[in-house]
Amino acid sequence: MLKIFEGDGAAGKNLIFQLKRRGSKSSPEIERTVAKIIEDVQAHGDTAVRDYTLKFDGALPEQMELDKAEIHRAVQSCDPAFLTALDRASRNIRDFHERQKQQSWFATRQDGVMMGQRIHALSRVGIYVPGGTAAYPSSVLMNTIPAKIAGVGEIVMTTPPGKGGRPNPNILAAASVAGVDRIFQVGGAQAIAALAFGTETIPMVDKIVGPGNIFVATAKKQLYGTVGIDMVAGPSEILILADETANPAFLAADLMSQAEHDVLASAILLTTSRAVAEETVKEISRQVQSLSRREMIEKSLENYGAVIVCGNLNDAVAFANELAPEHLELCVSKPMEYLGRIDNAGSVFLGEYSPEPLGDYFAGPNHVLPTSGTARFFSPLSVDSFVKKSSFLYYTKQALEPVKEDIMTLAQTEGLTAHANSIRVRYSNGL
Repeated sequence: MLKIFEGDGAAGKNLIFQLKRRGSKSSPEIERTVAKIIEDVQAHGDTAVRDYTLKFDGALPEQMELDKAEIHRAVQSCDPAFLTALDRASRNIRDFHERQKQQSWFATRQDGVMMGQRIHALSRVGIYVPGGTAAYPSSVLMNTIPAKIAGVGEIVMTTPPGKGGRPNPNILAAASVAGVDRIFQVGGAQAIAALAFGTETIPMVDKIVGPGNIFVATAKKQLYGTVGIDMVAGPSEILILADETANPAFLAADLMSQAEHDVLASAILLTTSRAVAEETVKEISRQVQSLSRREMIEKSLENYGAVIVCGNLNDAVAFANELAPEHLELCVSKPMEYLGRIDNAGSVFLGEYSPEPLGDYFAGPNHVLPTSGTARFFSPLSVDSFVKKSSFLYYTKQALEPVKEDIMTLAQTEGLTAHANSIRVRYSNGL
């Protein structure tokens, strides 16, 4: 199921190449289908949204927008233990993201110059939440809470209607806890288009966040520029660095926790111990027997999983920085010694009692993370994802005069004489 390689360099480089070629690239047919949906929604608004909802979801709700009473009833139908866990997780997520808030700043100089930066929240944000088997209440918390902390004026959620014509009640409970303002029963590319352009019923937003299938991802990609997006996410991935002290049962469980997401998910173990490698493979074979997504896990591990035995942890750290994984676990005896050397990773989990699901659900850091190597230049979803920054400056005539020649020289060097003239005219004709 899971192959063991010697870390001679060739196997690792080949694996990195293979992993970066997979992802969420859509076919030309999907691109055309999504483009047509977007065009129809932009032209026909609610009518197109309803038509596509009936076509793809097989159910057309009487009202697109859920009222407060319906949301309350859905929350009341949820398992009390789930609601308690949801509340506790939301507190941790809020606490973590409150620490990310930045302040506007203002500076003055002795010559009268004033300048600074204003930080202000987006006016309206759309959150897409998948339905069906990919209905994840945790994603509602992770996408909504940072937006609320940022001060977004209105948060609009879209999610497909369920088979009975109503969304998953656990999703609605998460939306209620997180503070979503309005909820619409619309899914797929048509929901993304509706949020981007606005319809008679669904308001236009400034940015769209949240996971979705290939049609949703393609719609976000095509509409980027018309509206802001969080990212075009690829398949989930985990990389574990382990030494001889690591527990193979824990390693196996953590690898499979990501493999169960998708047949394209990647789960890789780098270890300095051949014994740990072999025992981990045995543990996977034992533990997978009782798991509900066994078939998916086995396909994922066979195609995109690996165990690589490395000569030392320095080589493993170098591999991690080159792969730039979404999730990185450091299952080594002294994990803090290596944290400062990890340059490229979406989220890092330190020690054998900090498994990846802790971050997915509960601890507080955001689980919306860069995938497919984009952790080299991209960051997790955060409060910053929901604000924009404007700079400002003020110069007096006396402050501008000493620097006017430098500005005109730079402008004229670039051939932009009107720029230079904008400075010159302020000091000519007796002004």
